Amino acid sequence: MTENEEQNDLILQRIEKIEELKKKGVNPYPLRFFPDSYSKHLMDSFDSLYVNHEDPSRPVYKLGGRLQSKRIMGKASFAHLKDRDGLIQLYVSRDTLGEDLYSLFKTLDLGDQIGIEGYLFKTQKGEISLHLTSLILLAKCVRPLPVVKEKDGIVYDAFSDKELRYRMRYVDLIVNDNVKETFVKRSHIIAEIRKFFINHGFLEVETPMMQSIAGGAAAKPFTTHHNALDMKLYLRIAPELYLKRLIVGGMDRVFELNRNFRNEGISIKHNPEFTMMEAYMAYGDMETMLKLTESLFVHVANAIGLGLKFNYGSHDIDITPPWKRSRYSDIIKEHSGIDFETITSLEQAKKQAQKIGVFADECVSIWKVAEEVFSEKVEPNLIQPIFITDQPKELSPLAKSREDNPLFVERFEPYIVGREMGNAFSELNDPFDQKARFEEQVKQREAGDEEAFMMDTDFVRALEYGMPPTGGLGIGVDRLVMLFTNSPSIRDTIFFPLMRPE
Repeated sequence: MTENEEQNDLILQRIEKIEELKKKGVNPYPLRFFPDSYSKHLMDSFDSLYVNHEDPSRPVYKLGGRLQSKRIMGKASFAHLKDRDGLIQLYVSRDTLGEDLYSLFKTLDLGDQIGIEGYLFKTQKGEISLHLTSLILLAKCVRPLPVVKEKDGIVYDAFSDKELRYRMRYVDLIVNDNVKETFVKRSHIIAEIRKFFINHGFLEVETPMMQSIAGGAAAKPFTTHHNALDMKLYLRIAPELYLKRLIVGGMDRVFELNRNFRNEGISIKHNPEFTMMEAYMAYGDMETMLKLTESLFVHVANAIGLGLKFNYGSHDIDITPPWKRSRYSDIIKEHSGIDFETITSLEQAKKQAQKIGVFADECVSIWKVAEEVFSEKVEPNLIQPIFITDQPKELSPLAKSREDNPLFVERFEPYIVGREMGNAFSELNDPFDQKARFEEQVKQREAGDEEAFMMDTDFVRALEYGMPPTGGLGIGVDRLVMLFTNSPSIRDTIFFPLMRPE
């Protein structure tokens, strides 16, 4: 019998058990059950909760969870229940439960959702256990759970296939405790990000996820159509332009934890739907946001108990401030030997890149070639925290130019373990400069750059009402979670990453 045939046979057996239960008047999916206790609390507090089991006033506790193991031993058996907090051993006696419930217990399969009642005691071996006084089947597990198997002398995890785990995250969470821990930690990280900004006087806001103009980032958007208005809409690629409209309106400090959508490839660093945190601060600038970034990482790392020195893969990471800084052009020259500030033609830039194995035939400008070189030759080497500053104006259409060199902007990107973790700059608040930059971006779109910005005349109009000097910051939440949970892929930090249909 093949593995699939064996699986199908087990499923049929469990369906037959459901039918047998129904014939006996037992509902395998009852309407409700309300636990009053959880395994971890009972295990941790045993000494204060235990009452001699011969005392008729002993407390009885109700728990709900999955049957994790079962060992039938005649009139008495042992099992383990797994609930939201952990695992607890069960002692199941026919004399206590009665013939009918004990018979039900013996027919249960691993993975079945059950509700139990019982009192605490310790076995002769000293293991904290729950002596069952009642039992109810809450939901039959029709499909057998994956188990550790042995084949040709090799022990392997029957549910180790990454794609299968991402596709069936519900099973992944059941059988892999470390996966659940990652997502619990993700929730804590997001809560701490929110707490950090609220404590710094920022107001949490919400901006549109469907927009008539896709702006705020260089990315290809997803498109949709609104039937009633008969108009094309875009899923947002960034909330930036709406958040800065709020700064114009006098809301001096705002932040948003938001879902963004970019119609791009899927990799260990990219998922088309992802979570960002963006914050904008009136009377701030690049330096303000740089210090805020360091403080944010330190706060979150300490709050989740990680500390400032930790391992990521094979690397020992230290996020203790201050972080190193390097100018964009300088670090490209350091790692590639190319000084893009001295290159005068696109053809020259492409030839220089090709000499070091970077092929940028489709790039439409010198700095687009530099971007490719940075991505391939520089980024993978940025392991310890570093701020890459002073990006070229051409690549930063929403950032304010440096006063000492207008060809570059007051902008930084933090990098850790070879990944861009965010983006920040002194925000451009000159409506005339902003309009000119949008117009240049439109030319690049017409030349074939699908990720170039669209013209947003309403945003220009908003700037014409006057936006104070402002600092802006965006942090990729999924990548932050990857870093702080030692996860190798962004899909390990997203409950349901995008997958092709089966």
